[in-house]
Amino acid sequence: MATAAATSASEPEAESKAGPKAEGEEKEVKAARTRRKVLSRAVTAATYKTIGPQWDPQEEGVSESDGDDEEFAMASSAESSPGEYEWEYDEEEEKNQLEIERLEEQLSINVYDYNCHVDLIRLLRLEGELTKVRMARQKMSEIFPLTEELWLEWLHDEISMAQDGLDREHVYDLFEKAVKDYICPNIWLEYGQYSVGGIGQKGGLEKVRSVFERALSSVGLHMTKGLAIWEAYREFESAIVEATRPIAGFLSPFDREQTFDSQLEKVHSLFRRQLAIPLYDMEATFAEYEEWSEDPIPESVIQNYNKALQQLEKYKPYEEALLQAEAPRLAEYQAYIDFEMKMGDPARVQLIFERALVENCLVPDLWIRYSQYLDRQLKVKDLVLSVHNRAVRNCPWTVALWSRYLLAMERHGVDHRAISVTFEKALNAGFIQATDYVEIWQAYLDYLRRRVDFKQDSSKELEELRAMFTRALEYLKQEVEERFNESGDPSCMIMQNWARIEARLCNNMQKARELWDSIMTKGNAKYANMWLEYYNLERAHGDTQHCRKALHRAVQCTSDYPEHVCEVLLTMERTEGTLEDWDIAVQKTETRLARVNEQRMKAAEKEAVLVQQEEEKAEQRKRSRAEKKALKKKRKTRGADKHRADEDEEKEWGDEEEEPSSKRRRVENSVPLSGETRDAEVEIGPAERHASVDVDPPWKQKEKAAALKRDVPKVPHDSSKDSITVFVSNLPYSMAEPDAKLRPLFEACGEVAEIRPIFSNRGDFRGYCYVEFKDEKSALQALELDRKTVEGRPMFVSPCVDKSKNPDFKVFRYSTALEKHKLFVSGLPFSCTKEELEDICKAHGTVKDLRLVTNRAGKPKGLAYVEYENESQASQAVMKMDGMTIRENVIKVAISNPPQRKVPEKPEARKAPGGPMVPRQIYGARGKGRTQLSLLPRALQRPSATQAENGPAPSPAVTTAAATEAPKMSNADFAKLLLRK
Repeated sequence: MATAAATSASEPEAESKAGPKAEGEEKEVKAARTRRKVLSRAVTAATYKTIGPQWDPQEEGVSESDGDDEEFAMASSAESSPGEYEWEYDEEEEKNQLEIERLEEQLSINVYDYNCHVDLIRLLRLEGELTKVRMARQKMSEIFPLTEELWLEWLHDEISMAQDGLDREHVYDLFEKAVKDYICPNIWLEYGQYSVGGIGQKGGLEKVRSVFERALSSVGLHMTKGLAIWEAYREFESAIVEATRPIAGFLSPFDREQTFDSQLEKVHSLFRRQLAIPLYDMEATFAEYEEWSEDPIPESVIQNYNKALQQLEKYKPYEEALLQAEAPRLAEYQAYIDFEMKMGDPARVQLIFERALVENCLVPDLWIRYSQYLDRQLKVKDLVLSVHNRAVRNCPWTVALWSRYLLAMERHGVDHRAISVTFEKALNAGFIQATDYVEIWQAYLDYLRRRVDFKQDSSKELEELRAMFTRALEYLKQEVEERFNESGDPSCMIMQNWARIEARLCNNMQKARELWDSIMTKGNAKYANMWLEYYNLERAHGDTQHCRKALHRAVQCTSDYPEHVCEVLLTMERTEGTLEDWDIAVQKTETRLARVNEQRMKAAEKEAVLVQQEEEKAEQRKRSRAEKKALKKKRKTRGADKHRADEDEEKEWGDEEEEPSSKRRRVENSVPLSGETRDAEVEIGPAERHASVDVDPPWKQKEKAAALKRDVPKVPHDSSKDSITVFVSNLPYSMAEPDAKLRPLFEACGEVAEIRPIFSNRGDFRGYCYVEFKDEKSALQALELDRKTVEGRPMFVSPCVDKSKNPDFKVFRYSTALEKHKLFVSGLPFSCTKEELEDICKAHGTVKDLRLVTNRAGKPKGLAYVEYENESQASQAVMKMDGMTIRENVIKVAISNPPQRKVPEKPEARKAPGGPMVPRQIYGARGKGRTQLSLLPRALQRPSATQAENGPAPSPAVTTAAATEAPKMSNADFAKLLLRK
């Protein structure tokens, strides 16, 4: 295909990196040669028709069948019918028809389902429904911009069916739509080649040149793919030169200058224009120009060529970065855009933005940056509006793009009806947050407000503005609240703006007061800032009576900052009120503040009681754990004493008489003392030593293993090796030989220097360890093992960080911010597997990642996170899956937006009982240690007024009697304390 040839010919760097491909190169060279012959023959035929029968191409050696008829026929067939599709009807025809009906029904419900459109077109094309395919493509192109592959497929189908001039005009219209969606050199190349086929029609030559000139202005600066357009255009003009050369001798000097010489100059001009632009493979183009030109190349052309070569060296690093990276290459394009913005050439800046958007068309931030550049720099109406329109078609879920589109339309004086239509499309775009609808309404209402001439008492624009304010409130209440369970406007910003417009611009304070009354009834009466906003509006446009009335209501209703409202009321009465007004204000403020303080005291007392209860519960749990530990230790000691007694008894009886067989086995399986072991080794011969093997009982083996682990010297952690060490936790406590089990797992990431499992004083594994590697790369790769299941539990792998030096360091591998392409699923049955949920989610888009949330033991919690390829698919999945029933469980699906975690304040100092503030660092990072004993009995200790180690801090505003006085005790109580063990 000519497109493939042009693309590969313009990317020599990519070919050198990818390696030679002989077969592909042959096809590309053959396709380029065929394209040249097609152009030459088409131009020759058109010239013969134009000039007339006085020139016979056979006489001049130009034959229409010069031995390459087969190639020409193939090329012509490729032009008129680039792909013949055989519509196969087999046993799956009925199945395809049912699927087509299902897709059509689904699109009738949700017309913004992109994948559904693509699947429907594919099936209709497979079934040979040509009319339905055309209609389906038309509907999809009205909603979404089509990719290069979809456009080329559509164009090839239409070209193969085109028969007359009307059909050709229809194909021309399709090409015009195609080149507006994205800047695609391949589509422009196809457009130019197809237009050559109509050169024999009226105005055909001008049409071809117009298409190629537009292609050059659009993609001629493309450093890797622009070369194909230049070559195709030059080959077309060269073909015209070759077609007119045989008849040049029959023309008069004037006619020769008007036809042949002017045509020759066109080719010279194309060579010179191309050599002045930095493009790949410029050297070959320059060599071709030297060979083609009969005259020496002018010095000015050589200077421009050398200058372009210098520019090419500046651009090469960015182009090579794009060639080496994998799609979508957003970071590389961003760096390239920054470079072009510094260079300041508007045409090149526009081109690099367009190139980036071809692969990143679903990135809203890139569209915002591009449209912002056009709004501020170029300010060309058609270009700016076209980009804004394409932006909202690619990312319809992004409210910022719609708002900017409305502003751009207003800025360039677009008709009001067109702006209103665009706004209605925005409302149907399917935003994923309730606040997005508030923002788009706000943008449209601002536009309507700017249309109103407030010097007139009444106008059509003012009535429309008021009607739209009313509709906005109804829309948020009905449509938005029904979908999101919230209006998205808790502060009633739209109503506030309406009230300000009525008060300031329309002098209608009565309407403004009605609106503010409605605002306060929607749960805003408890906020001081809302009342003060209303007061300021009355102050500026109302009267003192209504100001006083608003402040009196505010004093009674405000619960967050009543002191501030009271202060504003007293300030107003001090400057403007009478003595009676002052007395009333003082009385109301004092009464209100007293009530507020009383409520705060009660709340503080309640909190203090809860704190005391929590402390008592914590103390009770602590005592219970200590008692259980002591009882367990006592039982263990008794068991050990019993075993020792049995051994002593066995030894005494063994010296006097022969042992029974069962006792002999017990003695043989027992472990002798160290002194006895040495004596036994002296007395027992080698034969007897091999004959009798000592086997410890299980409890003794466990004690021995624990003793060995206790005897292992503790290696202090070397913080200088943190960069090559990872911290592994949440391992099973029952794991035997952690080193042996974890080493094969981590050696897959790199060479392991050491694994240091942590044991308790009793020798029990504590469930975590340190894994040290030889290099930092291996440690970073080991972090990928985080959450891997080990013996039924998810293993946590995190960087090794010294918390004493970095107390704020937190390790959480997942984002806690809003992610519009990720869904949070709750209410799942615990038996639901990852594969089952993935099959359900795949029906609504491409699932990049799916994670079932589990607890530390690896058991599911009924929650999951599903990451889609883009925001559009996630939005569709929310609408389809929310409320779905899975195994009698109704699941909830929402965009992932975790709530902000509450970070506890760092206690800088603690207040000691009966003393000054004592820094916590005196006792270390974990407070007072257990070894710092207190000789005062616990029952006589006074409860500290400071914060409990594991509980919330009591309120400083309340000090109860129980917290300041020790409980009275009798003599019997003291006796019990002394006798307690």
